[in-house]
Amino acid sequence: MVRVCKANQATGEEIYKKFFRGDGRVMEKVERDEKREQRIHNEVVVDAYGKEEIAMGWYYYLEDRCSFPFTAVCRRERAISPLLLKDEVEVLGLAPENDCEHEMFVEILWKPRPLAVPLTQLLPLTASEETLEAVEDWHYWVARGYGF
Repeated sequence: MVRVCKANQATGEEIYKKFFRGDGRVMEKVERDEKREQRIHNEVVVDAYGKEEIAMGWYYYLEDRCSFPFTAVCRRERAISPLLLKDEVEVLGLAPENDCEHEMFVEILWKPRPLAVPLTQLLPLTASEETLEAVEDWHYWVARGYGF
């Protein structure tokens, strides 16, 4: 089932208020969420020993849980990406595994070919519940300062 998440609709102001500070920077301070911590531990990193295995745990978790394609909006600018704040894109799928060894990347259609951009840049606008939860789990992991 695909839905438009009210909190994620590209009405501009709603997105801005929920995810951005007044200066345009993303709010990254996230309170500990025990339910999310348990899900991530049990489904992503439970059998992971080392950075490479944690990265692959995230890769396969996102691959299993996300339904592609979906529409997303850029929630933050990054020097490694051409996306600008509030750009809307269609997410085609995960980037190849070897491109996700240090951070999760997704492919978008960019000037007639796919381009990989960081998943932390994007906020799903129309996606399945499972996709939204998986992307939010990744955003949470990064915002809490966890890494691999």
